[in-house]
Amino acid sequence: MSGAVQTGYPPPAGPRPPAPESRWPRWLIVATVAWAVLLAGLTWRSAQQDPPTVREQRTLAEAGPVVDAAIGELVAASWGAVPALVAPEVDRGCRITPFAEGAELVRAVDLAVPVGEERAALQEISDRLPTAWRSGIRVTSEGPRLRADAGEFVTVLGRPVSDGRIRLTADTGCRMVGDDYSAPGTDAAGAEVGALTEALRTLGSTATEPDEVVAAPCPGGGSARTVRSAAGALPASPQATLAPLAGGTPVVDTSEVYAFRRDGVAVLADLDAGEVVLAATTGCAG
Repeated sequence: MSGAVQTGYPPPAGPRPPAPESRWPRWLIVATVAWAVLLAGLTWRSAQQDPPTVREQRTLAEAGPVVDAAIGELVAASWGAVPALVAPEVDRGCRITPFAEGAELVRAVDLAVPVGEERAALQEISDRLPTAWRSGIRVTSEGPRLRADAGEFVTVLGRPVSDGRIRLTADTGCRMVGDDYSAPGTDAAGAEVGALTEALRTLGSTATEPDEVVAAPCPGGGSARTVRSAAGALPASPQATLAPLAGGTPVVDTSEVYAFRRDGVAVLADLDAGEVVLAATTGCAG
């Protein structure tokens, strides 16, 4: 037998002991939990109290009153012209996301101004709008353009549409519908109905009731109202027929529009549709 002795360590007699566990420090766990609670609280508070950061965060129902109030501001700012409110339009079917359908609300005010003074009229309106709207006029190759921000992501635009005619609009953009839009109620009939009836009779129309009534809240209280009715076929010279009501001094007298003021009521006759369509407006005098 060999007397050599084996060097080294004997092999372990049993299983290897487990490696020590790696644990987070207690202070790090406490800090992580506190941060998560704080973040959740800030998120909830922001959702409840902070203003929206994109227009999709306000539904059509919520944006509707902003648009209505904007129209009242526009009427007040443009009372030096001859305004007529246009019925609200809700365009459904726009896409907020590929999976969510929405709708867009547009309201408008049509103005009659002296021919050649369209840009000056837009500038005057811009100057009279609320400072917070940051309204301004930009001259483009297609003419002057008014742009303003009525708040809540409601855009206000204005532009000439023909000689002596301007259209002002307030637009929500595409929104979730929510509870849908409800047009503002109309106050009791006022002087605008009498002015409309008088103009209809002068043109020989048998109409006795307005075909349409449109309203918007005025910034100082009350409401602006437009009543509208078709007078039927054009007479030989509707301008000459209506001239006595205008006192011989209409605001606009073209082949497409005849507009005047009578006893505080703005009367606009649209002659461009093969018949006379009359609109009489009161309210929101600046």
